Amino acid sequence: MAAAYPISVQELIDELGRLPGVGPKSAQRIAFHLLKQTPTDALRLSKAIATAKERVVFCERCFNISEGTVCELCDDDRRDGTVLCVVEEPRDIVAVERTQEFNGRYHVLQGAISPIEGIGPEQLRIRELLGRLDAEGVREVILCTNPNLEGEATAMYLSRLLRELAVKVTRIASGLPVGGDLEYADELTLGRALEGRREVDG
Repeated sequence: MAAAYPISVQELIDELGRLPGVGPKSAQRIAFHLLKQTPTDALRLSKAIATAKERVVFCERCFNISEGTVCELCDDDRRDGTVLCVVEEPRDIVAVERTQEFNGRYHVLQGAISPIEGIGPEQLRIRELLGRLDAEGVREVILCTNPNLEGEATAMYLSRLLRELAVKVTRIASGLPVGGDLEYADELTLGRALEGRREVDG
């Protein structure tokens, strides 16, 4: 008969295993790492989780994560409110902000259309997006969803929906990463690279 972990340890492993991207082996490794830490270090982690759950809410305007009813980006009057960048998750905002190329506002869908996972347009923050257009004088919506099947399906759905309204709809260009090889590119990535081609100067 195989030796079993104590109940408290097994519960810790099970909970860690529910985290995205953490398999059974990784969950065990993390659990034993935490058990080897001092009580102070381990409790600091649990306190950080509890504090984040206690303080963090979704911005009532754009659905980014925030410690107030409105996030810092929505509260910044220096940003261009006529341009709205639509992303899937709050972490996508951080990626766009790192480029320092965008100074408009954001709208977080909180997911992407995925019939396999039972996520349709009704489960996303699309109704709230439509409600912001007139109310905030939005003139351009940039569809900045991921260049995968779910992201493309979401962008196509939104572009059809927004086409009827008096707003410019654009989609971020996507294609091959710098330093990548054509032979390793999938059909979707290579197809998007061809669509986004531009004239070469000189």
